[in-house]
Amino acid sequence: MTVNRHEALGLTDEQVLDMFKTMLLARKIDERMWLLNRAGKIPFVISCQGQEAAQVGASFALDREHDYVAPYYRDMGVVLAFGMTAKDLMLSGFAKKEDPNSGGRQMPGHFGQKKNRILTGSSPVTTQVPHAVGVALAAKMEKKDIVSLVTLGEGSSNQGDFHEGLNFAGVHKLPVITMVENNKYAISVPIERQLASEKVSDRAQGYGMPGITVDGNDPLAVYEAVKEARNRAINGEGPTLIEAVSYRLTAHSSDDDDRQYRESEEVEEAKKKDSIITFASYLKEVDILTEEVEKEINGEISDLVNEATDYAENAPYADPEDALKFVYEE
Repeated sequence: MTVNRHEALGLTDEQVLDMFKTMLLARKIDERMWLLNRAGKIPFVISCQGQEAAQVGASFALDREHDYVAPYYRDMGVVLAFGMTAKDLMLSGFAKKEDPNSGGRQMPGHFGQKKNRILTGSSPVTTQVPHAVGVALAAKMEKKDIVSLVTLGEGSSNQGDFHEGLNFAGVHKLPVITMVENNKYAISVPIERQLASEKVSDRAQGYGMPGITVDGNDPLAVYEAVKEARNRAINGEGPTLIEAVSYRLTAHSSDDDDRQYRESEEVEEAKKKDSIITFASYLKEVDILTEEVEKEINGEISDLVNEATDYAENAPYADPEDALKFVYEE
């Protein structure tokens, strides 16, 4: 008999099915964007494939009505879980006027949406860490029971902003959760060339906070870690560093040729642990995902992605004079 792991974590059947749907939607939007890119219709894709479990598991462990998130560029699963739509993401991919992130000015993956408390990200990596720490400082000063979650890649954990942000958070015991999505590659640099320590989570000790490493291909394991970190933060116990270990299933971006620095056999091996497949298997084992339900979900998502693509492709571009908007005070 299969143990219902999600029930032990306090999750309902509906919630875990919703987690799966969000993961699958992120994957399907991403796959469509690659096709559009190869067809010359959108200029750039930076992929979430292989990291959806960590992104969605973490998001579902938060209070998505009040908490803040400072995502990094791969976090399609996070922003969908926080309320962005397939249409929003496609408008961004096509760089259209209605793109909620930047009105079509910025590359895809530079998320930002005030109404859903998604802090705007920028192109230099890791700048989102001090921003999330700032939100946590404000929450503490205003005595609000909210946390901020910041995500980044393991390569980014070598940047100054990471160390300054975590040090400040540790000193002031701030309600911020830092989740490093370790996908084994910082563009073309493998993990063993990036870190001398065994794990990214080992670094937490220097900042006076707990550091834990979890299986980033298991949304329930990530959910549990983030839930625990959130409870600590709300109880005034300060920040947590979480390392979610997964694998990047695509090239770094649509402009990268990953055959130059890793073997295709390695990628094929990683695909066997793909969370979309393994989580679906779990849901089937506990009789939540039947063939009928799976077919229905796939149909719904396919319709959503098609509709979002058609809408965004036909939506208007920003007017030329919009280039000067929000640059100077008007």
